[in-house]
Amino acid sequence: MLTASYTGSTTITIGEAEPVPPAAGEVRIHVAFVGLCGTDLHILHGNMDARVTTPLIFGHEMSGTIDALGSGVTGWRVGDAVTVMPLDWDGTCPACLAGNTHICQNLNFIGIDSPGALQEFWNVPAAILVRVSNGTALDAAALVEPVAVAVHDVRRGEVQPGDKVVVIGGGPIGVLIATVARHFGAEVTVIELDAQRRVQIESIGLVALDPRATDQVAWVETWTAGAGADVVFEVSGAAAAVLGATNLAKVRGTIVVVAIHPTPREINLQRVFWRELRILGARVYQRADFETAVELVSTGVIPTELLITKIVPLAQTREAFDDLEAARAMKILVQVRAGQ
Repeated sequence: MLTASYTGSTTITIGEAEPVPPAAGEVRIHVAFVGLCGTDLHILHGNMDARVTTPLIFGHEMSGTIDALGSGVTGWRVGDAVTVMPLDWDGTCPACLAGNTHICQNLNFIGIDSPGALQEFWNVPAAILVRVSNGTALDAAALVEPVAVAVHDVRRGEVQPGDKVVVIGGGPIGVLIATVARHFGAEVTVIELDAQRRVQIESIGLVALDPRATDQVAWVETWTAGAGADVVFEVSGAAAAVLGATNLAKVRGTIVVVAIHPTPREINLQRVFWRELRILGARVYQRADFETAVELVSTGVIPTELLITKIVPLAQTREAFDDLEAARAMKILVQVRAGQ
């Protein structure tokens, strides 16, 4: 079987390996599609070299079908369509004991801390499987994981029906957050620099602002009758966005930090003090977020056709990252299973 591994220094190596039988409690997945995301880009850039062990078969947004069952696995059958919730927690750290297993202090994020999905046959614990709804195409099912991220982010922000929500950054996660927030009843505006992405965002009925052409603070003030946004999601990862986010939120509004910031950022704490703002982090997801994500994908709430720019074979994984880097794509899927 073919594999794609990060081997350091922005290098991806396409290799071969022999499939192995699943161990007790595991299943072997015949991987169909793997989505590439911003976290994968951080890995490729070396920003996570202190964490990952190379060579690393990476990838955690995926879909496939069960190929084999290890001993002791019940409730699943060969051929079942699945995705995975790629979190493996220890259950013993203070975070886990407090009920926050998804952000375990010793979390094994599968696909980052251990081998991921960019391989045709992938052995995983049965406990992390998530069933894909009947009739959901496997390419669309590969978006369940990032949709679960968005669901978790929106829940962290405690978005309510009628809220005015600003999303800074109109990439895949930004669009998903905006879509989920709208589904939850909010009015949503997305701030995005890239013109093509703004066109795509507007095509699904969302407002998209160009911050270079529009005074975003004045626009939000007008939109909210002088109040400011109820919730602001920082998804761009840009220093200027972090600094400016506090100017968009209402008194006692909420700012949710979603993007991965590899270096510390400036923030306007005077504004945080003056308006009694809340600043929250939002990382990964919980099982309920995945269950909601499966439903949103299967019922067509998520604009999967808009998000999936193209699908490439495993051998073109490096070129796909070049397209993501240059913002030539919204979401690229790697077709892992030959002939899928």
